[in-house]
Amino acid sequence: MTKTITVKGVGSVSVKPDHIILTLSITEKDMDYEAAMEGAAKRISKLEAAAMAAGFEKGALKTLSFNVDTRYESVRDGDGNYQSVFAGYACSYRLKLAFDLDNERLAAVLTAVAASGAEPELGIAFTVKDPAKVDEELLASAAANAREKAQVLCAASGVGLGELLSIDYDWDELRIVSKTRYEVADAAMPMMAAGKRSVPEIEPDDIDLHDTAAFVWEIRG
Repeated sequence: MTKTITVKGVGSVSVKPDHIILTLSITEKDMDYEAAMEGAAKRISKLEAAAMAAGFEKGALKTLSFNVDTRYESVRDGDGNYQSVFAGYACSYRLKLAFDLDNERLAAVLTAVAASGAEPELGIAFTVKDPAKVDEELLASAAANAREKAQVLCAASGVGLGELLSIDYDWDELRIVSKTRYEVADAAMPMMAAGKRSVPEIEPDDIDLHDTAAFVWEIRG
């Protein structure tokens, strides 16, 4: 019977954010389907123009999701009973603008969006441009950590570390985003539009990541 040792390797990396993902969400409501669609299209056009005014090429603004939904409201009738009443259509877009970390460029695009009149809901995330490279570093760290632990345990037990037999790893996608929160309230947008890029310069927090994998080796001796 083959003797084995199973070790959990813990990988750790810390990386500096070098990329910004700006999400812009709009929802246009109307009792008429065509009016809701047209209103949303006009706001999207304003956002596209704002992106180009901030120095981005046409097409840089990408669609993450699109949804058309029907809305209903609970209304009490004359007898005091609630009924579900049609309240119109809601056309929603969620868009993304991604670019290298640059405070001046972020200021430019936020100012342009504020001046556009599109009034989107904003989300700002600081991440990395090459997440695959970070994943590789994290996995390499976990593998090195596991082998080091296995070698220490085998040496302490008077046995030798043999062939690697298997690796068990959960391939769930990691969220490689800085914990730094950058929020702009709707009420502040008009002031930004008039403030000539009055956006503070910030240094987002490093992204600390951890991941694990289980390694099984044969042991000899």
